[in-house]
Amino acid sequence: MKATILAEDTSILVCFKPPGIAVQSARLGEADMVSELKNYLGGRNPYLGVVHRLDQPVCGILVFAKTPEAAAELSRQAAHGSGQETGKNKKQARFMEKDYCALVYTGEADPDPVPGRSITLTDYLLRDGKKNTSAVVPPGTKDAKRAELVYEAVKMQEEQALVNIRLLTGRHHQIRVQFAHAGLPLLGDTRYGSEKSREYSMQQGIGGICLCACHLCFYHPVTGKRMDFQTEEFPWNS
Repeated sequence: MKATILAEDTSILVCFKPPGIAVQSARLGEADMVSELKNYLGGRNPYLGVVHRLDQPVCGILVFAKTPEAAAELSRQAAHGSGQETGKNKKQARFMEKDYCALVYTGEADPDPVPGRSITLTDYLLRDGKKNTSAVVPPGTKDAKRAELVYEAVKMQEEQALVNIRLLTGRHHQIRVQFAHAGLPLLGDTRYGSEKSREYSMQQGIGGICLCACHLCFYHPVTGKRMDFQTEEFPWNS
């Protein structure tokens, strides 16, 4: 099995998704996390609820639900953590925290990120469903959605920086689009990267997107216990 199981009980299954495999594929016969984990669980079509997703090229920590009740509670936490709940429920709810680590190209940045300084990116994104892309557009654009994240540079080296990212909203390709728009495209991102960042990635031997869901925190749907998972094993370091 490609996935690494990090924790499991009767309600949840937490695992590390490697890059290159979809969470759930609509293509018949194509391997994905759901089918792989169902095979691992065994039995006749075991229940496995998808709570949140990662883009196919992205690696990282995911939690799946093993009962419909757990799926409902974890999905509520995920929606709250992405800023999709409002009002009284938002104030009272426990929520899911998702942090990411990425390598970004700094050769075109102005100014360069400063290690230890938190920076907020706020944009409006418009999704093109036919092309499966998103783009930053002016505020007020029809169907555009507000996107916000906070990042902090951890390490600078040559023309790249390792950054920690906290998503405050959950939008399609949000991290990749916002960082590219800010002049800090992710290394290995051939879709949103600039010509120079793609060239630099090739020079460094980077063949995939340097983005990892490195930290996941949620509350157990049955016991209410805070569950915290973190990794520092990034594919681009291997």
